[in-house]
Amino acid sequence: MVVPNRYAKSLIDLALEKKQLEEVRNDMKTIKDICNSNRDFVMLLESPVIKTDKKISVFKSIFEGKVSATTLLFLNLIATKRREAYVHDIAKAFDEQYKVIKNITSVKVETAIALDEKTRKNIMDVVKKNVAGEIELIEKVVPALIGGFVLTINDKQADQSVIRMLHNLKKNFKGNAYVPSMN
Repeated sequence: MVVPNRYAKSLIDLALEKKQLEEVRNDMKTIKDICNSNRDFVMLLESPVIKTDKKISVFKSIFEGKVSATTLLFLNLIATKRREAYVHDIAKAFDEQYKVIKNITSVKVETAIALDEKTRKNIMDVVKKNVAGEIELIEKVVPALIGGFVLTINDKQADQSVIRMLHNLKKNFKGNAYVPSMN
């Protein structure tokens, strides 16, 4: 994803130069949230039929007053360069690059039920021992796990879910000649 990364890098450089990094990051979060929640908006941006000036006016009507002038000008530039289909990917790439600059590690924990405060604190304590810098905890409830958890830090994953344990048990039984076949 070369295009989104390049535009995100340019926006980060501009935000740093103007000392507006935090403000622009919040703007990118707003854009990302809108793209995630409004499929029609994303389809409009991706449509080759809708003209650039119409897309610029849509940007203005949606984002004026909600994002900084720097971000609004950036969105207009993207539309002028005919890269508006990449807006969502640029917002995601911006967030990833921001986290690298600020030394923020995203930690994702998936559980069968929502975490209580004590469990959340225990997870954060363990993660802090193994990760330097700030930690962003992303929680996701996945009932199919049955119990346990799946913890993902960068590209490493620890799967301690009940469903994984059952899968491993079933696999072990399939390899045992003394146990009848399991379906």
